[in-house]
Amino acid sequence: MHYLFDMDGVLVNSGPVIRRAALEALRSYGVLACEEDFRPFVGAGEARFVGGVAEKYGVPYEPAMKDKTYEIYLQYVAEGLVVYPNTKKVLQELTARGDTVSLASSADFIKVEANMKTAGIPLELFATIISGDDAARKKPFPDIFTTAIERLGVSPAQCLVVEDALNGIQAAKAAGVRVAAVTTSFSRQQLAQEKPDFIIDDLAELLTLPLN
Repeated sequence: MHYLFDMDGVLVNSGPVIRRAALEALRSYGVLACEEDFRPFVGAGEARFVGGVAEKYGVPYEPAMKDKTYEIYLQYVAEGLVVYPNTKKVLQELTARGDTVSLASSADFIKVEANMKTAGIPLELFATIISGDDAARKKPFPDIFTTAIERLGVSPAQCLVVEDALNGIQAAKAAGVRVAAVTTSFSRQQLAQEKPDFIIDDLAELLTLPLN
């Protein structure tokens, strides 16, 4: 089986750090947002994450807003990033049993690299890494996942997406891939509305899912 992991909210919890960075970046543009403003844009990539909130307050999005957010993010990531308890164990056990693990995130590669370095997860562990830099359309469009599948040279039926965000579940389903939704960012009830194939509370449950 080929596991396509989203990163933020699945392997690591970067939410508080990226929200802090985005709030600071937007403040420099006169946008006085609050944390809850970002919720609809979780999983859609930082351009939409930052831009959607800016636009809510009547300020047009500029790419420099995202750049500023990442600049601030890199200052805080080492102290604020949290690795979920079973992340490393699950990645290691899946690869040990012959499955492949890939990373498919809407975040730009600069964030992927910083998060994995901070988490102590070598990039070489992943069969392929797709970041927001690799797809013009971010989640909920399927491009991130279809690009990963193409690079792996497999069929959607051979893959399982692991997601935490509603936008990510929609993207996986649009790509024709089964999806396991983890309850780190949204409740079971909220996730269930998107009809994922599985809902899990912990990544360790991936090791025993009935996938055949």
